[in-house]
Amino acid sequence: MLSWLKTNAALAREKLTTEVAKFKNKEFMEAVANSCAMVAAADGEVTSAEKMKMTGFINNSPELKVFNLTDVIKVFNDACGKFEFDFQIGQAEALKNISKIKGKDGAGRLLVRVACAIGASDGNFDDKEKAVCRLICLELGLPPADFEL
Repeated sequence: MLSWLKTNAALAREKLTTEVAKFKNKEFMEAVANSCAMVAAADGEVTSAEKMKMTGFINNSPELKVFNLTDVIKVFNDACGKFEFDFQIGQAEALKNISKIKGKDGAGRLLVRVACAIGASDGNFDDKEKAVCRLICLELGLPPADFEL
């Protein structure tokens, strides 16, 4: 999936946008926003620069256009605040929100693909971001290998 994502970024974004529209609901939006926060906090700290990067991504992301931007940013900022307070608490809370879509295979797989796209949005999908995506997979009961993680 990652090699395909790199070589077909525009097509991948278009496909993700179409797929996200199928799962447009609060539970899925909160899971996506929390996964964004997890990726931003992958190095153990959510910096202002990372917040700006992620807010910019949310604001410009075709995948997330189906959601009310204010709602997505509020959930993202709330999740980031928890990571800033305590990394373990932030991670536990984010995974709790992500787990709400466990058992919804299509939504879960799409969430992982969006998380991977977010991790790769700066052109560098590093090992810490990949580890976060693997953790999301495990929380959702999905094999990381399905996403080349």
